[in-house]
Amino acid sequence: MTQPELLHILGVATVAAPAFLLLALGGLWLAGIPVRERTSAHLTHASVMTGLLAAAGILVLMLTTGIRNVPIELGNWVEIPEEHFHFHLKFAFDRLSVPFVILSFVLCGTVGAFANVYLHREPGYRRFFLFYAVFLLGMTVSSLAATIETLFLGWELVGISSALLVAFFHDRTAPVRNGQRVWSVYRFADAAFLIAALTMHHLTGSGDFDGLMGTGPWPDSTASISSRHALFVGLLLLTAAAGKSGMIPFSGWLPRAMEGPTPSSAIFYGALSVHLGAYLLLRVSPVLAASVPLQICVILIGGMSAVFGAVASRVQSDVKSALAFASLTQVGIIVVEIGLGLHYVPLIHMIGHACLRTLQLLRAPSLLRDHHTLQNAIGGLHAQHNGGPLSDILSPHQRNWLYRFALERGYLDAFLDEFIVRPFTRLFRYTDFLERRWTEFLSGSDSRQSVSEAFSDQSVDDLG
Repeated sequence: MTQPELLHILGVATVAAPAFLLLALGGLWLAGIPVRERTSAHLTHASVMTGLLAAAGILVLMLTTGIRNVPIELGNWVEIPEEHFHFHLKFAFDRLSVPFVILSFVLCGTVGAFANVYLHREPGYRRFFLFYAVFLLGMTVSSLAATIETLFLGWELVGISSALLVAFFHDRTAPVRNGQRVWSVYRFADAAFLIAALTMHHLTGSGDFDGLMGTGPWPDSTASISSRHALFVGLLLLTAAAGKSGMIPFSGWLPRAMEGPTPSSAIFYGALSVHLGAYLLLRVSPVLAASVPLQICVILIGGMSAVFGAVASRVQSDVKSALAFASLTQVGIIVVEIGLGLHYVPLIHMIGHACLRTLQLLRAPSLLRDHHTLQNAIGGLHAQHNGGPLSDILSPHQRNWLYRFALERGYLDAFLDEFIVRPFTRLFRYTDFLERRWTEFLSGSDSRQSVSEAFSDQSVDDLG
């Protein structure tokens, strides 16, 4: 067997392992075949280990032979000749994707082993591992994607599994509402991502990253588009990254996402999903380097998110929300590093931070119990908080305002509801009202009610 053939087999195995897990768990469920917990655990363990060993094998071959880029092409899955569009499924193993996909397998395997015990005999055990398989496949595809369409496919798989796991406890109202909020933010970010993908097709004729960033291996490639086009595409991708990673102004959904089970909170909002936006920016770093204004925007968004996360994490009333905002702080710093033109520093930062947050969030369920046990054993609080260095700088009024600002999470949810969600909702309801009026005029009878809430005459008058 030649070296290219071995690399191709290992590359296909890396992607096929999580796909097999999803097909196995989903297929058995659709067929109505009951799957025992032990069977689900064994399938998960086998898939994760297969993907991890295959990715590690590629890493070893790359290090020993000096190869810096291994493309794996699986052909066009969708092709529209009239529109000059094709969905080309292509993966790339390079110095960025290989460490990140290995990190994904390691942390997903750790969380999977933890969830097998944590959710033992829970009614939603099978459902959790089905969504877990969707997430694992999404992370693998996103990490290894060599085209914008392939990356968008993995991006969507991560998004849908995230929203479904936030709403995991669907017998309660709050998780379902928060899952819908997470999904709506993702939809806004995905729209920006989709426009960026279409723009790339228009500029380069395809969605291949090689056409956008040159043929050099990461991170030595140079963007092949003008500074003006790089600014437009980069701002769209920055919007998508901000929505996926919970950066300003989309940070309000982070604490809402803590409604999901602790294992999903660890792998999504402490380890992998929250870093996916930063990974996207790192992948398109040659585009960022082509536009100085774009780099400034990246640095500003990352810096503001880091400061906001640091302030908000200090006043949260539950440990998971505090850790979520602490993760936002580090993600913001990573984005600043990317905006400054660094490559390996943010990659190492992501790997180290993801491992630390996974440990902290998996430890969270027993942390408070241990804290209370220690507190009861020594009789009272064992640490005295002195208020921090800001107590000597800010006045009592300023400290109270800062506390309220952090407690209300920067009023970001209220801002988005008032200036984005509500205008869109009113606009769509108004168009629904006009559509029904036109239908009634043409048919001469009352039209059926739309799925959305019908607009009252008073509401229409208010819009006028």
